[in-house]
Amino acid sequence: MSLLLPKIGTETKYLPIYLESLRVDTILNFDLYIKISGEMVLYRSADLPFTERTRQKLLDNKVSRLYVNSKAKAKYQKYIEQNLDKILLDKEIPEEKKAGILYETSKSLMKDVLENPQYGENIQRSKTMVENQVGFILRGQEAFHSLLRISSFDYYTYTNSVNVCTFAIALAQQLGRKDEQYLHDLGIGALLHDVGKSKISERILNKRTALSPMEFEIMKKHPKWGVEILTSTDMIEAASYYPVLQHHERGSKSGYPNGLGLDEMHEFSRIVAVVDTFDAMTTQRVYQGAMETFPALKVMFALKGDYDEEMLRAFAELMGPTGLASI
Repeated sequence: MSLLLPKIGTETKYLPIYLESLRVDTILNFDLYIKISGEMVLYRSADLPFTERTRQKLLDNKVSRLYVNSKAKAKYQKYIEQNLDKILLDKEIPEEKKAGILYETSKSLMKDVLENPQYGENIQRSKTMVENQVGFILRGQEAFHSLLRISSFDYYTYTNSVNVCTFAIALAQQLGRKDEQYLHDLGIGALLHDVGKSKISERILNKRTALSPMEFEIMKKHPKWGVEILTSTDMIEAASYYPVLQHHERGSKSGYPNGLGLDEMHEFSRIVAVVDTFDAMTTQRVYQGAMETFPALKVMFALKGDYDEEMLRAFAELMGPTGLASI
């Protein structure tokens, strides 16, 4: 490790990254650090190319995790998004590592989107991310299960957005929908389904007790707000708006914002209604614990007529050991 420079103060925050996320013969545009005896040490400065020799030296020293200064997070995110398609196609990277890189990159993207949802570049980044999600999940069972294993069990709007996108694309394939344009349009609607929550205060979103009637009325506006936000960008396909508007509709007509029945909901919306409910039930919330997979599905099956029964059965199969086995 001859390139090590003097130790850097530990008061600075650092982002752990996978070695596999760095592409050989690229200029990284951000400094790389490694951890030695609990201290962060500058390993390679931003102006130096990341070479095969550099990568091999790290592997020889059994360094699989590196770190980026949190102030350079935006530069790292941009670098990963630009190289994500190559990372996911790299046969030398294990599926588990690819899934981790894809999931973490998607979460960081959704944080940016929710902070500035009307910024056109963020919507374009979302579309590109969905293309990568579709391409990865289309590989079948191993890729999907890798994503499941690293999915977050803590509920935040940005983790829910990524989980719902993953589940929706996989469920559509389980149902036999394999047209890539269909999957892209569904995926972008699923990823952005909660973008309207960007207009709701953190106090309401993260409240530890039940919402008051007035707070719930505010919460019920987020589907329409999401459509308004996305309409102002004019960057997604018409079909992608349906799950944004209709993911809280229920077949019993007890949902919102329009009290639709199943026959009035778009197919994308029926898919996203299933997977969004499941993710909400199986992740840790500030006011309730997470349920296990099959108890959650049992509750959903008991709500007769609320969800498309064919889709619910297909989703139960998807979450079993043989899900996507035929893809």
